[in-house]
Amino acid sequence: MRVLVTGAAGFLGSHLCDRLLAQGYRVVGMDNFLTGNSANLAHLRSHPDFQLVLHDVTNFIELEGPLDAVLHFASPASPVDYLEHPIPTLKVGSLGTHKALGLAKAKGARFLLASTSEVYGDPLVHPQPESYWGNVNPVGPRGVYDEAKRFAEALTMAYHRYHGLDTRIVRIFNTYGPRMRPNDGRVVSNFIVQALHGEPLTVYGDGSQTRSFCYVDDLVTGIVLLFERGDADPTNLGNPHEFTVRELAALVLKLTGSRSEIVERPLPVDDPRVRQPDIGRVRETLGWEPKVGLEEGLRRTIDYFRRLTAA
Repeated sequence: MRVLVTGAAGFLGSHLCDRLLAQGYRVVGMDNFLTGNSANLAHLRSHPDFQLVLHDVTNFIELEGPLDAVLHFASPASPVDYLEHPIPTLKVGSLGTHKALGLAKAKGARFLLASTSEVYGDPLVHPQPESYWGNVNPVGPRGVYDEAKRFAEALTMAYHRYHGLDTRIVRIFNTYGPRMRPNDGRVVSNFIVQALHGEPLTVYGDGSQTRSFCYVDDLVTGIVLLFERGDADPTNLGNPHEFTVRELAALVLKLTGSRSEIVERPLPVDDPRVRQPDIGRVRETLGWEPKVGLEEGLRRTIDYFRRLTAA
């Protein structure tokens, strides 16, 4: 099968390209490098089954030859990125999704949308099942990402219902691992980089807000399973084990051996107080659940950032 991965140079997109190639797919990676990193794909340049295309998916996508699937991962995905690029974030979620769906329709290809747990906003239901419609502030600063993904889901379902397109929607919860950018503003990379540099670990609020952290290898396994054997209904993927941000900070300090202190800063606007996936649906339909615990995943991620810092 020949598949297109948009956002291929990103953290998740690049890991997905690796996995698909390892499983025998021919992969076309597409990116405009707004937030993607070419180093994430450097090891694939000479791979006989990989092709890299420089393109902004908010413009018409033309790809010669047959195509079996489109996996749409293009989008800024960290708060630092989508607050710096609010309009491109809205455009890639709306126009980019429309162009990617149009390509899938023209090629008779399966379509998978990378959505997000942010569609649940600051949730009033905990943990969050797929049936929950969310609590999103559409005009807040985070709304550019949340609403872009919610629109992308609606558009994907419209193509599924109206055009009969074979579609998947994955709602991705907090994910971490190698290839995260050191300055991307996500809590795991923030804490690890600060700890390795001996800087204070920045906790927003009192650190009692919770997150559920899934190691990237587990997530990619779930994405490929959903792509190959799933159905059209939105599906949560994430690790259901919940930790406070302060617990995460303490674990990073322990694993790095850092003596950094923990400092508190004001909580960002609309920052979710809790985040935990209900993965009952994917457990039941695909038999998936994460295998890498937080401590083991953090060790691997810390090793990656140590090498990055030493390079």
